[in-house]
Formats: sequence, C-alpha cells, structure tokens
Amino acid sequence: MKNMKQLFVLGLLMMLFTGCAVSPKQNRDLAAYREHIPKSILVLPPINESPDTRATYGYWSTVTLPVAEAGYYVFPISVVDTMFKENGVTNGFDAQAIPPQKLKEIFGADAALYIKVKEYGSKYQVIQSVAAVAVEAKLVDLQTGTLLWQGEQRLQQANDNSNAGLIGALVGALVDQISNHLSDKAYTLSSTVSSQLYSPSINQQKGLLYGPRSPNFSQNAVKP
Repeated sequence: MKNMKQLFVLGLLMMLFTGCAVSPKQNRDLAAYREHIPKSILVLPPINESPDTRATYGYWSTVTLPVAEAGYYVFPISVVDTMFKENGVTNGFDAQAIPPQKLKEIFGADAALYIKVKEYGSKYQVIQSVAAVAVEAKLVDLQTGTLLWQGEQRLQQANDNSNAGLIGALVGALVDQISNHLSDKAYTLSSTVSSQLYSPSINQQKGLLYGPRSPNFSQNAVKP
C-alpha cells in the first residue's frame, strides 16, 4: 500500500512538471523589435532543408504579400534573386551567410528575413497522401545584427481515401501523390503558412508587428 501511494504521488509530480515544461510562453519579448522597427525588409532566399528542390522558390514567392500587407516595403523577389546570382550567390545557404552589414550596404534594407523551409511537398502514407509545409523564420536588424523577431509555422493537408476500401485506398493515395507532385499542392499550402506566420495579430501574440506603412501601426505600442 505504501508503495502504491508513493507511485501515485510520483505520478502527480511528473504530470505537474510535464505540464510546466509544455506551458506556452504568454508574452513575447519584442522590446528590440519596437526599438528597431524597420521600414524596409529584404527577404533572403530560404534555406531548403526538405528533399523537394521546388521548396526554395515555391515558398519564397509567397512571403512578399503578407509582409507587405503588414506595412513594410519588401524588396521584389525577382530583383533580389537576380542581384545574388549576378554576384555568384545561387542558394539560400550562401545568401544567409553574408554578414548583415554587407547586406545593408548592398541593398540598403533596414532588416532581413532569414527563412528555413523544414518541410515541403507530399508524402505517400499507405492509404493517404499528405502535403506539408513547415517553416522557421527570423527578422534581423541589418545595422546592428540584432534579432528582432522569430517564429515558426507548419501546415499539412491529407487526402483520406479510407472509405474506398483497401485496394481503392491504396490506388487513391498513389493517384493523389502523383497529382500533388505535378500540381505542387505544397505551393498552395505555402501561401497559408506565410499568411499565418507573418500577418500581425497583436492580441494573439502572433506574427510580425505592424510596419510604418500600416494604418494599424499605433497598435504596436505597449499598453499599460
């Protein structure tokens, strides 16, 4: 009986500490961000850590719109890509390895968005095909190298064929896999991922702060 009580107490303690470990952070530290609010943002070529070679451009092309709508001037992706290639920089690893001050000297941007694509594309999972996009991003002040903001977002969409019977499910999943690959369903998911990741949501403590061009810029102020 004594051992049972000890195990019960130990179990409660483990649940308590586990609960504390996964408790989400309620308040973001945005002091540096508010102090160095950028007017212009350079979106660097993403580092692609997924096996899909389309991830860099597939995801990169979806970032400009939500960041611009947040109230920032965003350097056109085509101009940035061309300038890097003309100087021998052909991938995200090399572009993101350039010192911040050098990037500011070249582009004249106030801040740069560093992005890693962790997942991109569709996977075949027996009776279903799953398209997924996962991204990590951080905003860095190019004058000082200060980290202003960071975030991550993942989204997946599954085509469930379980109601078609085993053979039908297997065939359906294979067809979905081929269709997803040809149509690049991950590209569609990327737009949603970017919107959820960068669009300001002050009350939910998500996304970027509003930029100087946004009519909601005053909402960035810390409320007493």
